Amino acid sequence: MREYLPLLIVGATIGVFTLVFVVIYLKEQNKKAMGYDRNMPDGEIIRRLMGYAKPYWKEFVLTLIIMLISIVYDLVSPLLVGDIQALVKNDFELRDLYVRVALYGGILAVSLICTYFQAMILQKIGQKILSQLREDVFTHVEALSHDQLNNIPVGKLVTRVTNDPNAISYMFTNILVTLVKNIMVVFGVLGAMLLLNYALTLMVLCFVPFIVLFTMIFRKFSRKVHRKVNNATTDLNTYLSENLSGIKITQIFNQEDRKMADFMEKSQRLQKAKHERMLVFGIFRPMVYMLFISSNLALFYLGAKGYIQDRSFLGQTITSEIVVAFYMYISKFFNPIQTLAEQFDMLQRSFASAEKIFTILDMVPEVVDAPDAMELPEIRGEIEFKDVWFAYKPGEWVLKGVSFHVMPHETVAFVGATGSGKSTILSLICHNYDIQKGQILIDGIDIKKIKISSLRRHFGQMLQDVQLFSGDIRSNILLRLDDVSDEEIWQVCRYVNADGFIKKLDGGLDEIVRERGNNFSAGQRQLLSFARTIIHKPSVMILDEATANIDTETEILIQDSLEKMRNIGTMLIVAHRLSTIQHADNIILLDHGEILEQGTHQALLHQKGRYYQLYTLQYEKQQLQAQ
Repeated sequence: MREYLPLLIVGATIGVFTLVFVVIYLKEQNKKAMGYDRNMPDGEIIRRLMGYAKPYWKEFVLTLIIMLISIVYDLVSPLLVGDIQALVKNDFELRDLYVRVALYGGILAVSLICTYFQAMILQKIGQKILSQLREDVFTHVEALSHDQLNNIPVGKLVTRVTNDPNAISYMFTNILVTLVKNIMVVFGVLGAMLLLNYALTLMVLCFVPFIVLFTMIFRKFSRKVHRKVNNATTDLNTYLSENLSGIKITQIFNQEDRKMADFMEKSQRLQKAKHERMLVFGIFRPMVYMLFISSNLALFYLGAKGYIQDRSFLGQTITSEIVVAFYMYISKFFNPIQTLAEQFDMLQRSFASAEKIFTILDMVPEVVDAPDAMELPEIRGEIEFKDVWFAYKPGEWVLKGVSFHVMPHETVAFVGATGSGKSTILSLICHNYDIQKGQILIDGIDIKKIKISSLRRHFGQMLQDVQLFSGDIRSNILLRLDDVSDEEIWQVCRYVNADGFIKKLDGGLDEIVRERGNNFSAGQRQLLSFARTIIHKPSVMILDEATANIDTETEILIQDSLEKMRNIGTMLIVAHRLSTIQHADNIILLDHGEILEQGTHQALLHQKGRYYQLYTLQYEKQQLQAQ
């Protein structure tokens, strides 16, 4: 019994570590707050990800064949080294040694070449899958309703389109193939060891249950820490997206220190999450390495004891070449298992990212085309609301039984206090939301029976907060519109009085537009918005506070542009400045979601109702400002 005391000591040491890990695992299992586990099962995630890999199954089969060739090195090289050991311990011909070394080098070279081609093929597949994922997420986000987009932070969407697909791409290019290869290597090495010496193989297999147990425990903790890291990363990206966009407000109110404190708090939360991940990773791999060293110690002990004392182990003779071969096989047996730590680390990160992407893809757009929705080649611009009721939140009605009729080529203005429902009406006409009750008709057709893309194609919207994109003036006016010459662009710019300031720019139509157009004034951005709208030839134009917050000189230009645009089609205007809508064919005054008054400017003044009061107040205010 004493001769096996070293083996018992090794076994006891492993047992103590195992007991500690099991206790920690069970203690964590009993906690109620396990909020970092994913909600989507691994099997479901893999099934959906395989849908992206399916088009490239031929490339994956080719990669598998190349992988099988490269695995030959892992299986044959220990036998060659063992054969060299058997050769050199006795008298030998140098030519025999050269042959074995050359054979070993040839197998190694083939393995390296196979690894190169395998990596190249997988990288190309990974990039194609990455592009498809990003395209799917971006396309799906575009299909979401305004209400859904309002409830998702922009930083979170940016993370879903950029960071998360990267982790999934790495899974296809590295993790999955490496997992398959390692599984093949483990079983191949196990078979080779059984053929070489089953007794020593049984000794090695005694360590396998501990490897499986440690891996299961690691997997549980790895999932938790990866979700922590992903959540903290998303929070930080969301915070940066919001605060970098609003950094001017931060500077105006001298809140840099407070914002920095908030940023540091979120950064430290991410740092802590990453430290936890490093801790889990740093504990697991040394444990597997301990098992590897322990198996080698047992091998050397049994091998040396049997070789020195000329004794067999479980009826199997142990020679020096078997010890050498087994030493290499044990390394090749444990190396893939050791790599499981890194593979599980990346696999859990990929699964966590995949779940977040699928969460976005599983969001059902609230505003979609009806099955029988039709294309609308052209519209006349007749708009009718019939007893329309609408609420953003159930029970909180924004519009209450609104009814009105707009004839083609009419100009209709909506006025009223903030929150009265003016902008909501314009948004509903474009089918950005579904109404709860009533009916909205375009040319006598319910908008629910018109394809959304077809409907919006005929509308041109000019908002108070003009959105310009990074690029140049030409690209911002065209917005990917094809077959439009520069002469047509200049013609439209002249029509809306935008040509004056564009000609003064060094680049003209090629003048660089920075992010959100912050190198242009509010009035210039608005004129570019008008040009962008006109060049798309809309049948209905929507102006939501388009003349607010601009200087007097630009307002004169915009008013002239508006007069010209009235001849193009139906025009719907929301305005607080009543002086800008005096020539409208119909003015609708809203109050708390209901139509209070409607008529022409002169007719409403003659009624001396609420509109008359608003106009009088604004007129008196203008007189005081003029003084």
